[in-house]
Amino acid sequence: MHTIEAKIVNPLMGKEIPLPTYSTIGSAGIDLRACIKEPLTIQANETQLIGSGIAINIHNPSMAAVLLPRSGLGVNYGIVLANLVGLIDSDYRKEVKIAVWNRSDKPFTINPGERICQMVFIPITQVNFKWVNELEDNGRDGFGSTGLS
Repeated sequence: MHTIEAKIVNPLMGKEIPLPTYSTIGSAGIDLRACIKEPLTIQANETQLIGSGIAINIHNPSMAAVLLPRSGLGVNYGIVLANLVGLIDSDYRKEVKIAVWNRSDKPFTINPGERICQMVFIPITQVNFKWVNELEDNGRDGFGSTGLS
């Protein structure tokens, strides 16, 4: 198991708002909660940036964190992440913020401490490009290459 430094950046965190945790022993993602003082209504087709109350220090350029939407919020209420997936680089040290998009046609209210996304840590490989004039043709055709539009 890797250790990631985490800092509380909002005094609500750890008091009124529970600290981020894995819900079960088999959970891949740590639940991040809305670190807000009062309920926040997101209008239909509106985006709001919500603080998580924490900052992290991954330390390792071979690792990053991704923010993923919670499937129940997306399926049942149309609440997803504005950019669909958030990326936290290993050298980012500010508060982790969650861009929440209400893609539904109804307002949705997020309550203080509500779980709004999951943070998953993933391995990263940085590459060096070797610039060439041609790439080997492997017979694949275009985007998707399945033949289906």
